[in-house]
Amino acid sequence: MNWIEIKALHRLYETGEVKLNKTISKSPVFKNHETALEIKRNRKTFSRNQDFIEVYENKYLEKYKHYNTFLDSENLLKPQLRFEENDIKLLIDFKEGIKDGSLKKLKADLVEAQESVKGFSLMFFKNEKYLNKHPSLVDAINSIFNIKLVDNKSQQFLYVLQCYDPKLIILCENGNFLNRDKLPRENGYELWYAGGKNVPKLEYTYELRRGLPIYYSADWDKDGLEIYQLVKNIIPDIQLLHPDGISRGIKDTDHKSHWKDSENPDSLSGLKKEFYSERDISLIKELIHKNHWITEEGNNLKIMIENNNILDGNN
Repeated sequence: MNWIEIKALHRLYETGEVKLNKTISKSPVFKNHETALEIKRNRKTFSRNQDFIEVYENKYLEKYKHYNTFLDSENLLKPQLRFEENDIKLLIDFKEGIKDGSLKKLKADLVEAQESVKGFSLMFFKNEKYLNKHPSLVDAINSIFNIKLVDNKSQQFLYVLQCYDPKLIILCENGNFLNRDKLPRENGYELWYAGGKNVPKLEYTYELRRGLPIYYSADWDKDGLEIYQLVKNIIPDIQLLHPDGISRGIKDTDHKSHWKDSENPDSLSGLKKEFYSERDISLIKELIHKNHWITEEGNNLKIMIENNNILDGNN
C-alpha cells in the first residue's frame, strides 16, 4: 500500500466517499474492502458504509496519524508523494535512530565510506536499483541523515567526441551534439559531456585538456546557467558560448525550469552577474522578461564559435 492509498482510505473514512483514480481503482486494499461489502464502487467514486468506519478505526487510524505527522514534520506532504508504506516506516525508524543516537555509528560509516545511492539501496531496500526509481525517497534519506549519498553516475564517465587535430574543447550541458559528429569533427571541436549537473569529476580533467581552450554550451534557462556557474567554479577559465538559437516560451513548451523573480529581470534570476558578459546579461534579462528559454540543441556550434571570435583569439 502506498501513500496515495493510505490518504484515500482516510478521506473515505472522514467524508464518506473518495474519487476514483488509477491507483485506487487497481488497489488490492480497496478491492478487499469492496469484497467485504464495507465500501461500494460507484461510477466515479468509492463510498463507505457504517461497517467500514469501525474497521478503519481499528486497523488504520492510528497508523495514518503517525505517518501523517511524520511526513508533515519532514516537509514531505506533497500531492505527488507516492511512498510505499514500508518506505515510510523505514524513514520513521531512521529518524528515531538519529534522534536517540542508535544510528550515530551508521551515519559516521556512511560519511566515511562516501556511501552511494546504490549501496544504501542494497542495505535497506528491495535491491540495489530500488532507489534509482525513487529520487524523492533519496532526498528524504539525505535530509534525515544530514548526508549526501553519492550518485555513482556523478563521478563516472566523461563522454568525449574526439577529432583529428582538435583546436578547442566544448563542454556540452546535454549529450545531443555528441551524437552529431560531422560538424564538430570537420571543424576541430572536441566535445565533452559530463552529464548535466554531474560536474564534480571535472576537477580531474586538467591534463585531459592538453592546454586547449575550453568553452561551455548551455541551455539558456535558469537551471542551465546555474550548471554553467558550477562548472565555472571548477574550471575558472571556461568561457560561455552565446547562443544563436531562437527562444521559446517556457509555458508553451511545458518546460520545467522557471526563472526566479520574473517581475524583476535585473535580478538575473539570482545568477552571478560577474560570470557573464554584457551581451549575455542583456539576453538573460530579455529571456526573463519574455518568460522564454533557448534550448542548447537549437543552437549551431559553428555559428556560436564564429560569433564569439574564438578561433581568431579575439574573445
